[in-house]
Amino acid sequence: MTDDKQNFRRLPHEKGFHISWDQIHRDSRALAWRLDGHGPDNGAWRAVVAITRGGMAPAMIAARELDIRTVDTISIKSYDHQTQSDAQVLKAPDPELMGDGTGILIIDDLVDSGKTLEVVRALYPKAHCATVYAKPKGRPQVDTYITEVSQDTWIFFPWDMALQYVEPYRGKD
Repeated sequence: MTDDKQNFRRLPHEKGFHISWDQIHRDSRALAWRLDGHGPDNGAWRAVVAITRGGMAPAMIAARELDIRTVDTISIKSYDHQTQSDAQVLKAPDPELMGDGTGILIIDDLVDSGKTLEVVRALYPKAHCATVYAKPKGRPQVDTYITEVSQDTWIFFPWDMALQYVEPYRGKD
C-alpha cells in the first residue's frame, strides 16, 4: 500500500450507514420483539420514554408493538465539552410516572458516546435503556440493542435525509 493510501482518511459520508424508513421500522420492531415479555411486571412494561428527537420514531413503533399506551419524552441537550455537567435536561418526563425508572423502557435511535444515557441512568437507575443502533463507546450504557456499528461509522437516519442532506429549518443538531 502506498503512503497516500495509508494516510487517506474517509469523510463521515464516505463511511456511512444509510437507514431507510423501512429499515428503521423493521429494526424498531425487532427491538420491541426482543423486549417483549422482559418487563418487571410479569413481563410487562409500565411506559415508554423516548429520548428526543431521534428516539421518537423507534419509541412509537415499540410502544405500538408492545401495546404500551403510556408514552412520554425526555429531551437532553448534550454539548461536546469534556464534562458531563454540560448535558442539560430540557424536558423531563412526568416524575410520578418515572419514580426510579422501574418498569420504564427508555428508547433512543442510537447510542454513540453514551453521554446522554449516562444522564438518563443517573436520573432513573432502574429504567431499561434500549437503542436500535449502538456504537462500542456507548454500548455499556445500553441494556438492549439491535445492531452494532463501528465507532467511526456515520449513521444517516431517514429524518435527516432527502436526495441529499437537508439542514433543519431551525438551529443545528
